[in-house]
Amino acid sequence: MSDALKQRITELEAELEKLRSQLKQSNGPEDDMTSSPPPHKNTDCRSDGKNTRKEKRKAGKDRPFDFTVHPRRHVALRLAYLGWTYNGFAVQENTDNTVEARLFEALLKTRLIQDRQSSNYHRCGRTDKGVSAFSQVITIDLRSTQFCGGLGVTLPDNIDDGTKSKASAAELPYVKLLNRVLPQDIRALDWVPVAEGFSARFDCQSRTYRYYFPRGALDVALMADAAKRYEGTHDFRNLCKMDVGNGVLQFERTILSATVKPVQPLNVSSMNQFDVFMFEVKGLAFLYHQVRCMMAVLLLIGQKLEAPDIINQLLDVEENPRKPQYSMAVDYPLVLYDCHFEGLSWKQETEELNFVLSALQQLWTQSAVKAHILHGMIQGLESRGGVSFNQCCLVEGSKQKNYRPLLERPCCESLQSRIDHFVKRGRLEREEGENGGEMIHRGKRSKHSHSPPCLPLSSEMPKQSIDQKKED
Repeated sequence: MSDALKQRITELEAELEKLRSQLKQSNGPEDDMTSSPPPHKNTDCRSDGKNTRKEKRKAGKDRPFDFTVHPRRHVALRLAYLGWTYNGFAVQENTDNTVEARLFEALLKTRLIQDRQSSNYHRCGRTDKGVSAFSQVITIDLRSTQFCGGLGVTLPDNIDDGTKSKASAAELPYVKLLNRVLPQDIRALDWVPVAEGFSARFDCQSRTYRYYFPRGALDVALMADAAKRYEGTHDFRNLCKMDVGNGVLQFERTILSATVKPVQPLNVSSMNQFDVFMFEVKGLAFLYHQVRCMMAVLLLIGQKLEAPDIINQLLDVEENPRKPQYSMAVDYPLVLYDCHFEGLSWKQETEELNFVLSALQQLWTQSAVKAHILHGMIQGLESRGGVSFNQCCLVEGSKQKNYRPLLERPCCESLQSRIDHFVKRGRLEREEGENGGEMIHRGKRSKHSHSPPCLPLSSEMPKQSIDQKKED
């Protein structure tokens, strides 16, 4: 160290000591003895204020939150999410990588609920691994500011008349609170107060799914004609995964509409393999993997490996009571596009709508640029003499060289055989019904199950008396 630097340090130390002496004299001896020392290496009073605020916040976090002094409000909350990196929507016992797990983390972090068990929670649909949603709906009891009551509001037990009569405060900004702590690929869109007994699952009037796919070499006109055959009420046991182990024993579902159409208006004469289409299906309720099985058959028809009449044959369960073995369509193009409820006026906040829109535009820009880069590479290889075979890449598993028609393939177990299997394992139990018929009810239940306790095993089961625990 140079002599000049040493001298400078000595001068600064002397100046610091002089300042401390002046501060001591201005405060007086009493104040000096009672005042606390300044923070180490920090004499900025603004920093002291920041530290005090941090300490207060830390103390607030350590103090338990008293939910008993706050009203609760039953609300419907609409969500959008990209499910490509998640193992499905609903909480599962063997993984925490689900949309619902992230949602409840956000609800707990914002202290909108005390715990899941007391939150009166219902979901509209249980989307599968890799499936996205633009309009998933849940109903749940959230902490509220409405001490004067209102739709869906439950007041604390110990509230006095004075508190009840005071002016109503603005409700908590539920959407904003959640979007600030949720992952970027899960967004709250809007909310609405609902009556206490309203259920996202049981009060939903219809659900609409969309499955996106490129034209490639598919005959989309043939697929559009075939899709209409799904409409109406049918037994879809050959077009789903039979979830007998979870008590699903009735497979009649009503499809209100089923269409294949371009995503953007196209010239009729266009034959561009990169044109994007969608299969849109609207129904009252859906079975486990139903939409992906329906799409898989449409893709076979689009490739002209099966005739459109195959759908009628698969829906005829008397003639074909056992499902032929075939692979489903892949998961990532499927979206729960809409869940329809009568009479709900969703509360939208323009600021939050733009916040979500900005995040989605950013994701779209990244994906669109990547898609065009790949498109350019494909065109470059084709210009060098490469031949694109336009094979369908949307069915699970490898493409078979020698196609075997569906009705000539080995079949899965029958419904009765599966019931017998799960009865033997103790997952289902048999008992005699009131009219001598046979009743089947669930034995071992999942802790997250909301399914009905028993179902009649007969041809007279009411339509839609179903366990919707698992859906596409």
